[in-house]
Amino acid sequence: MFNSNQKEQFNVAYVHAMASQAGLNTGNMKVDDQSIDLDVDGKFPTATKNRFPKISLQLKATSQRMVKDGFIKFPLPRKNYDDLKNDRLIVPRYLVVLLVPDDTGDWIRHHPQYMSLHNTCYWMSIKNDPTIKNKSKVTVDIPLTQRLDTDALLHLITLASQGKHA
Repeated sequence: MFNSNQKEQFNVAYVHAMASQAGLNTGNMKVDDQSIDLDVDGKFPTATKNRFPKISLQLKATSQRMVKDGFIKFPLPRKNYDDLKNDRLIVPRYLVVLLVPDDTGDWIRHHPQYMSLHNTCYWMSIKNDPTIKNKSKVTVDIPLTQRLDTDALLHLITLASQGKHA
């Protein structure tokens, strides 16, 4: 398997693990023609707007050194940028970038009592970012404060249950 495919599959597994812990469902897109790799949804009986909220995620993974001044400077293909920025969507879309070590052997650590996944995911909404012209890639600044963990995933799906977008 190509290294890029390994990163993609590890990223899906990483988000699946968090969604499982949160009690949320996940679904992979068979064709990624709308810049969506994974949908996450759940049931919220007390939701004020949407009882079955959903969010859509564009997953990217990299081992490149892209962190500078508290941000991941991620070069996103223009098509992905435009698809994620679309302001006429009902389902909120987010960019999720997983930073992984160069060595695939360091992605998972096996311990006698548990297994741990390494490194960390970060999320970003570019819905309100400026419209970009004539570029094949757009550098997106993802704050390191926007770490995607189980609590953050639940926060994003809770916002969706309220008809909101982060």
